[in-house]
Amino acid sequence: MVHRHHDVELEPRRRPVQERSRDRFARILRSTRDLLLETGIEALSCESIAIEAGVPVGTVYQFFPNKFSIVCELDRIDTESVAAELDAFASQIPSLEWQQLLDALIDHLAKAWAVDPSRRAVWLSMQAIPPTREAATRHQQILGDRVARIISPLTPGMHRRERSTIAQVVVHTCYSMLNFSVRDHHAHPAAVRETKRLLTSYLVATATSASI
Repeated sequence: MVHRHHDVELEPRRRPVQERSRDRFARILRSTRDLLLETGIEALSCESIAIEAGVPVGTVYQFFPNKFSIVCELDRIDTESVAAELDAFASQIPSLEWQQLLDALIDHLAKAWAVDPSRRAVWLSMQAIPPTREAATRHQQILGDRVARIISPLTPGMHRRERSTIAQVVVHTCYSMLNFSVRDHHAHPAAVRETKRLLTSYLVATATSASI
C-alpha cells in the first residue's frame, strides 16, 4: 500500500474558545504526549488518543484532522516555550558574563527536558513524514532567527547569512544534545555538561574569527 503524505494537513481545524473546549483540547494534547512516550508515532492513532483523553473520537477530529497535526501542534508549543527562554536570555545580552548566561540557559532547558521527556518524543515524531519534517525545520528556523540576533553583538562584522548559518548550527546542536540528554527516559547530566562546553567553545571560536 502506498502512503501519500505530501498533502497531509498539519494545522488544527479549530482552536477552542470556551473553557470546556479548552479543557478537552488540553487533554488531547497531554494524552498525545503520554502515548508518544509509551508507543511512539507509528502506533499512535486518533482513536487511541481519544481513549487516553477520555473523549469521543469525534471530539479529536473536531479539533485536528489527523495525528500528525496534533504532534505538530505539540512541537509548536515546545518551540514557543524555548523561544520565550531565548528572549529572556537575549534581554541580558550583550554582557561580559554571556558564557555564564549560556550555561544557565542550557541548564534551564535541560531541566525542562528532564521534567518533560515527551519533548524528545515529540521531536522524534516530527521526523516521521516529509510534511512534519518540513514543519520542524520551520519551527527551528524561528529559534535560529532569535539566536542570530543574540549572537549579533559577538559577531559585529559578520555577514548576516553566515551568522544565520551559525545560529542554525547552535539550534540543531542544542536540540540534538538536549534530546540525547534524556534518552532511555533517564537524565544524563554528562550530556548537558558537554553541551555547554561544545556550544561555548563554538561561540568563542566564532567571536574570535569574526574579530580577526
